[in-house]
Amino acid sequence: MRSFFIVVIAIVLFFSNINAQDTSSYQKEIFELDNRTMPYRLLLPKDFDENKQYPFILVLHGAGERGNDNESQLVHGSNLFLKNEVREKYPAIVVFPQCATNSTWATIGYGGNGQFTYYKKGQPTNDMLLLEGLIKSLKKKYKINKDQMYVGGLSMGGMGTFELVRRNPKMFIAAFPICGGANPAIANRIKKTHWWVFHGDADKVVPSKYSTSMVNALQNVDSDVTYSLYPNVGHNSWDNAFAEAELLPWLFSISK
Repeated sequence: MRSFFIVVIAIVLFFSNINAQDTSSYQKEIFELDNRTMPYRLLLPKDFDENKQYPFILVLHGAGERGNDNESQLVHGSNLFLKNEVREKYPAIVVFPQCATNSTWATIGYGGNGQFTYYKKGQPTNDMLLLEGLIKSLKKKYKINKDQMYVGGLSMGGMGTFELVRRNPKMFIAAFPICGGANPAIANRIKKTHWWVFHGDADKVVPSKYSTSMVNALQNVDSDVTYSLYPNVGHNSWDNAFAEAELLPWLFSISK
């Protein structure tokens, strides 16, 4: 029996080391602006060449991953970009910023029980301003292909995805908000971005009606939008979205 537990512990440690090694592939960085800071993790392409242009992918986490540990934001989605086949086929600069505790990516009203109020022209949060400053800084530091800038996020980060594109409608060519939402009145402003929207129809935290209304609004202004509404899936629709075999082929097929 003792030998059994030794084997089990060894297996757990083995996989823990793999996870730690994977996470460490993302460089730990801190962005500073006006005496405020934003932690972020940066994944550079294999055999990174500072003289070469690369696509840029920004992934915004949800409310549960807020803080300043510069770790939690990697819980969902980061493993996708670590796969060898992905790094070889789709070399890109991938960034996972971390929003501060008790802050949000977008100014949103919450009435409880899954009731959200999305503003057409909400004032930017401090973290949104930091995020925009971070993007500007990265564009100066690295040769980012401005024709292939992509953004996506889950839950609070899905809402932040809509907000970031609203504030910067010419910056991102494609976006993938997951279980998020926004004010349908912004559809005309963000219609030139290509969208793939994800949600679970059993989501009680952020009801799917918010994504559905955005998709309908985008379709009404002839935006290129795809909608994946997963049956019997709750608030973890990011698991389905990041498992979509066509997500990255779709993303990288789009450029200005």
